Amino acid sequence: MNKIYILFLLFPVFLLSSLRAQNTGTSRLNILFTGDIMGHDSQIEAALIPDSGIYDYRFCFEYLKPIIGNADIALGNLEVTFAGPPYQGYPRFSSPDELCVALDDAGFDILINANNHALDRGKDGLERTLSILEKNNMIFTGSFRSREQRDLCYPLLIEKNNILLAILNYTYGTNKLKASPPNIVNYIDTAIISKDIQKALVGDPDFIIACLHWGREYEREANKSQKDIARWLFTQGVDVIIGSHPHVVQPVKIIYNDPDSTDLQLVVYSLGNFISNQRDRYRDGGIIFKLELVKTEKTNIAGYSYLPVWVHKSLTEGKQLFRLIPANMPEDRYESLNLTEEDREKFEQFKTDTRIHLKNIPENNSYPDSFF
Repeated sequence: MNKIYILFLLFPVFLLSSLRAQNTGTSRLNILFTGDIMGHDSQIEAALIPDSGIYDYRFCFEYLKPIIGNADIALGNLEVTFAGPPYQGYPRFSSPDELCVALDDAGFDILINANNHALDRGKDGLERTLSILEKNNMIFTGSFRSREQRDLCYPLLIEKNNILLAILNYTYGTNKLKASPPNIVNYIDTAIISKDIQKALVGDPDFIIACLHWGREYEREANKSQKDIARWLFTQGVDVIIGSHPHVVQPVKIIYNDPDSTDLQLVVYSLGNFISNQRDRYRDGGIIFKLELVKTEKTNIAGYSYLPVWVHKSLTEGKQLFRLIPANMPEDRYESLNLTEEDREKFEQFKTDTRIHLKNIPENNSYPDSFF
């Protein structure tokens, strides 16, 4: 995979601009976004290798690795901490470090962690989480050890394929827990966000993406607050909004800036769950959203699509296993999944529900090469 470059706004802007001006021609960038990466108690137990004390999450993502690993950039919402033992799921999440290893192995590049569980294990938990992300060479944003770190690293500026992205990340709250100084978690505050966008614009990004942890849990439609914030973000210069938190898929809305133009803005109100132990209807999966950007004189959205992904929870040799199954997996591969009749019905129900909900959005139907 080609390198992703992180740029810091402490460098002179004219130097950044002059370096980038040397690149000409058409550039393309494919970005994948996934929903909530969770770690309930049963997921922790399933990852434990019997009689070893060692955890392994790689099997969870094995059917998605060809998809995630081939993205130019893959971004997920990390809704657990890596705070160390004792490991625990809801309500104060702390997953084994091996989950981070598996996410890296699957092909993730960026994990955002401004969400309501960022402070589940307090100051030590937040800081250890950031250390584990760094140890595994994972790019992250949304929470910070200190004001100095935020000033240096935020907004996150990423350059890949000669396209410079500014990535913002904010949460509605942190379950009434407060960050201990000097730690910082980004909250949805329009005054702060406005300043952050202005700072990002100093770096002359080609495209601005805002990742918002918002909305009401388990509601399949965006609420008024989400819509109001989305409209405001677009007026501030944000190009795409990616949402998380409701744990169910919410609509994707496309806004054309000019009826006679292909120039558009896009909001994914909620990607739903990526991996979790939530098994109720609508909550047992989510979508991977693909965004294709093309840059000539300016950068535009050249394409977009979604892929339903369902969480298969099975019992194998007396042990529970969690695996993510993409809806575009060929039928002849299903035999290896050992799906029960009930599993197949739930999988089909999830796919149908998602397709009806996103009926005007293109779905990717081929596995895996045509996704890119």
